[in-house]
Amino acid sequence: MKLEDKLYLLKFKPDEKTHLQPKEEDCQRCTERPCTTFCPAQVYKWEEGKLVVSFENCLECGSCRIGCTFVSVDWRYPRGGFGVSFRFG
Repeated sequence: MKLEDKLYLLKFKPDEKTHLQPKEEDCQRCTERPCTTFCPAQVYKWEEGKLVVSFENCLECGSCRIGCTFVSVDWRYPRGGFGVSFRFG
């Protein structure tokens, strides 16, 4: 099963407020930009010299906390009732 098919099994209830806060100064210093490759939901994208965070698609796996070169992502669970719901476990 492809990743896209697996992501289709998820249900998202996005919050208006982000639960992911990368530190912009660290993002500007980073040259490898691993966050754009290791996130399974492709939440992080580098566009026009700036990190764009699509927090609405977050799977809440926490990989961004671990994989960031500068450990600069302030990651928290979304507020109660928001975020991802796994349909089959």
